[in-house]
Amino acid sequence: MPAASRPPLPRTVRTLGVVSLLTDMSSEMIYPLLPSFLVGSLKAGPAFVGLVEGIAESVASLTRIVAGRVSDRQPRRKPLIVAGYGLSSLMRPLVAWAAAPWHVLAIRTADRVGKGMRGAPRDALLAEVTPPADFGRAYGFHRSMDHLGAVAGPLIASGLLLWRHDLRLVFALAAVPALASLAVLVLGVREPPRAVVARPKAAGPTAPLPPRLRRYLFVVAVFTLGNSSDAFLLLRAQQAGVALALVPLLWAALHVVKSSTSTAGGGASDRFGRRPVIVAGFVLYALVYGGLALASRAWHVWALFGVYGLFASLTEGPERALVADLAPAESRGAAFGAYYAVTGVMLLPASLLTGALWQSAGSAVALGAGAALALAAALLLWLWVDLGGGGDDGV
Repeated sequence: MPAASRPPLPRTVRTLGVVSLLTDMSSEMIYPLLPSFLVGSLKAGPAFVGLVEGIAESVASLTRIVAGRVSDRQPRRKPLIVAGYGLSSLMRPLVAWAAAPWHVLAIRTADRVGKGMRGAPRDALLAEVTPPADFGRAYGFHRSMDHLGAVAGPLIASGLLLWRHDLRLVFALAAVPALASLAVLVLGVREPPRAVVARPKAAGPTAPLPPRLRRYLFVVAVFTLGNSSDAFLLLRAQQAGVALALVPLLWAALHVVKSSTSTAGGGASDRFGRRPVIVAGFVLYALVYGGLALASRAWHVWALFGVYGLFASLTEGPERALVADLAPAESRGAAFGAYYAVTGVMLLPASLLTGALWQSAGSAVALGAGAALALAAALLLWLWVDLGGGGDDGV
């Protein structure tokens, strides 16, 4: 169906997009400032910063697996989604009152537990309220709103710091969009009734995912092994000549590209198929990493970051749409839990690998390894994973 004649996305999809925008606005008012707060105000070492993120993301990954499976066995997913957003919204601003590094660790971990609780049930709900032919567009729109919040949050934080240089005040005010997101979720999201499929006791909550979905998740794991923290890209940007004062602007510009193109990227996977769009995204990623390995001027970095935003648009929404395509309707929560677990768990070895290569052999080798893994994942997805009609062709 031509894009111009497509009906609007369902109200639940649009409302959850607003929830995501406000939540990310709150999160990104804090996250870019957290390392400086830990090291400067609380006198923690750089290693503790890595410990905070490693523990928080690992706990979140485990929570995603459980939350997805639990939501499959409940008549409604919304209560778990509300609990997840609520926990994050209430805990995150408490960083403003942290008096020791371990306080930040506890708060950040609780925040990520909330994220783990809501992610898989929310994405399963998006699939339940969206026609399959619009899966890509729906997930792309959701990512677009998420990135829009990631643009607004740092800009608001910067404005507040220019007005009054007080990190704790910024952290406390992050509660405003957080609580607004919770209100929109509770009052604005309507969940249609659904039947809970009774499964044989032998299958239990740990019934295996379909083989082709497991293969796809293996490909995602290979790609994620080369997709380390974006902190390395920001470090490379400074090496190539981007002034430190311009790094936040570079980061905001990246999210502007992501926000403005994510809906179109997801929609492209509806029309042309998930496989070619995701593979194109993996190839773009490899080109960006290869380009950053060779970059020698600041303008090289700005141009490559723009392309990097396009990579995200071609993969974030379509990858989630493909999970919805391949998972049985009664197991979508478990499938999204497994997807988020894979991407979350693999981030730690990915960052360790990149860091070790960077330190021992230089940034060019580290970024080149990421490019090689992305190309390997593209080849595996194209040749090895049987996606069926929905994944290979427009649905």
